Amino acid sequence: MSRRAAPLANQWWSQRFTAVLEGYGLGPRMERGRRYARGGRVQELLVKAGRLEARVQGSRATPYRVSVRSTAPSKAHPSKAQWKALEQAMAARLGWTAQLLNGDVPRDLEEPFEAVGVPLFPRRWDDLQVRCGCPDDAVPCKHIAAVLYVFAQLLDEDPWLLLAWHGRDRDSLLASLRRDAPEPANAEGLPPWWPVGLRARPAPRLQPPDPLPPDPPERALQRLGPLELPGMEAEELERRLAGLYRQVLEGEGELR
Repeated sequence: MSRRAAPLANQWWSQRFTAVLEGYGLGPRMERGRRYARGGRVQELLVKAGRLEARVQGSRATPYRVSVRSTAPSKAHPSKAQWKALEQAMAARLGWTAQLLNGDVPRDLEEPFEAVGVPLFPRRWDDLQVRCGCPDDAVPCKHIAAVLYVFAQLLDEDPWLLLAWHGRDRDSLLASLRRDAPEPANAEGLPPWWPVGLRARPAPRLQPPDPLPPDPPERALQRLGPLELPGMEAEELERRLAGLYRQVLEGEGELR
């Protein structure tokens, strides 16, 4: 029994793109497209708002130009108002941005896209308008299939391309989220990663006060009251005891 090749799309979000392609029912043609994708025939692939543009090396010396577009641009490229609603939804869910930055696509990210009428993934083959410069009249040809498989493979590595397909690259989206995030009431001094909903730093835990410095020798001796020692004046006795006490505090050598 022959071993099956490893799938080109390993993550759930990239598999959604290949599912649209493979659901078209062209098994042998899709297999040739997979071989082209694995063989490095897709020499260039640009991801733009609502479309993919690529060059695929076929049997001829000049690579074929391939384009994949949405049949309804508004379904792949949300309007400014739609993106505003999407950005507000993402700003309210800090975990989504964190997952994307960690190379993962939240499964519930589809919900806000559906809410504004822009599906996150193509639902069927008819949602795509494809074109290839090859002489093959079949649609999709193996060159188109190869481009979609490579796009799915790139999504495995960089899920932000999924949002670039909808018209927002990583840097512009992050900038919008930072700009539109509500300002905390006392934002001064807060780090840039501080959660939006948290208005202030938490109160520091109570710490035990620093220990007070020891009393000077004179004050400690005063607490003892008058001192007497036969054969020694009281002042001399206090002077010597203060010296001994100071040596103990400072750890100075041998007591004398």
